[in-house]
Amino acid sequence: MPSGSRPEHTPGGRHAVVGGRRWRATDPDVPPEPAARLRARPTAARRAVAAARRKDDAEAERAARARAHTAKVALGERGEPWWEQGPAERKARWSRGLAALGG
Repeated sequence: MPSGSRPEHTPGGRHAVVGGRRWRATDPDVPPEPAARLRARPTAARRAVAAARRKDDAEAERAARARAHTAKVALGERGEPWWEQGPAERKARWSRGLAALGG
């Protein structure tokens, strides 16, 4: 998929299809600015995981993976499905994620 292009989504919009595989889509109700900040976190965490593995630092690797997980939960890509949450729960989810990640 070319950089900057959006993946195909299932008809209900709940899943993105990448390489023929379904992945839970980001909650479309997360406002653009917080969503951009949250999307940057897993990318940074993946770099931190690689650096920790090069140093054979298991604790740093666990911490980096935990940050990536927190961001993905905040985006609605993991945890309770966003389409099963009410608007207040959805906002609380991404707000908690930003607070936990210092953003």
